[in-house]
Amino acid sequence: MNHRSNFRILIGVVVVAILFAPLVLGNFTVSLMNDIGIGALVALGLVLLTGVGGATSFGQAAFVGIAAYATAWLTTAQGMSPWIGLLFALLLTGLSALAIGMLTLRLGGHFLPLSTIAWGLSIAMLFGNVDALGRHTGLSNIPALKIAGWSLVDPRAIYYLIWFIVGLAILFSYNLLASRPGRAIRSLRGGATLLASVGADAYRVRLTLFVLAALFAALAGWLYAHMNRFVSPAPFDVRASIEYLLMAVSGGLGQLAGALVGSGLVLVLKNALQDVLPMLTQRAGQLEAITFAALFILLVHFARGGLMGFLRKMTHGRFAAPRSDEKLAAPVEPLPHRKLPARGTRILSVNGAVKRFGGLVAVNEVSFDVNAGEIIGLIGPNGAGKSTMFNLLTCTLPMTAGQVRFLDRDIAGMPQREVARLGLARTFQHVKLRPQMSLLDNVALGAHSRTKAGVLKAGLRLDRTEERQILQEAKRQLDRIGLGDRAHELAGSLPLGTQRILEIARALAADPVLLVLDEPAAGLRRKEKMALGDLLRKLREEGVTILIVEHDMDFVMKLVDRLVVMNFGSKLVEGVPSAVRADERVQAAYLGSVV
Repeated sequence: MNHRSNFRILIGVVVVAILFAPLVLGNFTVSLMNDIGIGALVALGLVLLTGVGGATSFGQAAFVGIAAYATAWLTTAQGMSPWIGLLFALLLTGLSALAIGMLTLRLGGHFLPLSTIAWGLSIAMLFGNVDALGRHTGLSNIPALKIAGWSLVDPRAIYYLIWFIVGLAILFSYNLLASRPGRAIRSLRGGATLLASVGADAYRVRLTLFVLAALFAALAGWLYAHMNRFVSPAPFDVRASIEYLLMAVSGGLGQLAGALVGSGLVLVLKNALQDVLPMLTQRAGQLEAITFAALFILLVHFARGGLMGFLRKMTHGRFAAPRSDEKLAAPVEPLPHRKLPARGTRILSVNGAVKRFGGLVAVNEVSFDVNAGEIIGLIGPNGAGKSTMFNLLTCTLPMTAGQVRFLDRDIAGMPQREVARLGLARTFQHVKLRPQMSLLDNVALGAHSRTKAGVLKAGLRLDRTEERQILQEAKRQLDRIGLGDRAHELAGSLPLGTQRILEIARALAADPVLLVLDEPAAGLRRKEKMALGDLLRKLREEGVTILIVEHDMDFVMKLVDRLVVMNFGSKLVEGVPSAVRADERVQAAYLGSVV
């Protein structure tokens, strides 16, 4: 029995258990299950935001509170339907998250988590100081939910609505991660430069994810308000946010199911301690926090991947969810391709490029051209300015002076993602792959700028045709570089040489006009260099234009059509390999005794 069958059986067992739970459990346990479901919604947003996206938030309880107070005020003070309250809660929470995210998500390091604590505290204090919201006494007599005249005031009645919404949220999240925007989300930890190289905006991806997590919290707040029929500021302060984050961490930040498992673990343990500790001591309140913290530390120490990570390790992944790249189906119409410039056409022109870092001139008045259908080498000894020149070409760094024209457009100062969308694809000196994504998914990320499906479309599975097109293109590029039979392996398991070739495949998936390679032969063994050289020659024959920034003179000399040699930030000489090799200035600056 394969992993897909095991996963389906496990999901079936969980669904059946949830469906029949109210028939065999007591009222208290059903109410606890309701709390677990509501907590799981918030924790699910944190799994996406923190576990996948790498942005830590200590303020999710504030979003729960915004939604809870929004629907409570609308249904009590204005007498409107709770279902109108749902729309109002989602809208207000989404706008709040958008505003907060735009102000805070550009902060790096520890500043982002600290800012979430600040606005989490502020919003909770706001609830307790507004007369219309009942100040610290809160709002009561919130109407119960009704569906077709059937009241959901009883915990057993609202139970099914809560878990139906939880199931939809998990399914939406699963579909999202297995899609075009999902690959960008999973690549956020690789840094903004990686995403920009495939035409994605890391800030926009992170902001979208931040708002999505807040909307999951809003669903939880709406359910909380109409289940308890009372809201006050206390359940929405920073301590509650820490508890939600604890759910995500203890369940497993790397897996969607960790939200459900973590919520159950935290709330069951919390209730158990509240029952047991009073029988052992009169200071149960103080000891509860200490005991809870100690148990959490033990869990993190022995299972850093959370309970789901521990269980997955124990079962050797037999019940793991199917990978997104297993969805390859019948062939579909290929993605549209660019019309490449005619061979010999000038596609890149660098004129008088200058880059200064304070008093240091890293690139000094460098000029050269790249024509379609050729391989150009940009070489030089260490410290010559090659990497800086590379970063200027790809717009990773701004120019101090000069001009770079690509396809007759001045790209100096243009965002890197926009240059990538024009058809300038790149690789990295230090390989930037997502090690826990498959080869197919890593290459599919390269096609990001060629497709358009967004979060909503992906989560609702309305992007299936485009997704098949993307995976088909990724498989074609893997076949092109000779890795088609390893499509489902994890990229992190590959040796360095194969990882560099995989980066080239990702760049090719962008359907580039110009492929710019940053020291692709660095760290490779002789056979790997020979294989890389054969691949690049094959690509040139297929019409791909290549610019290589490289330190390995022997590798480049046997490969390129023309060479541009830099030394101390300036262009030393330009010409065919034989002429460059014979030039005395190059021999003195670079080759030494090699010639």
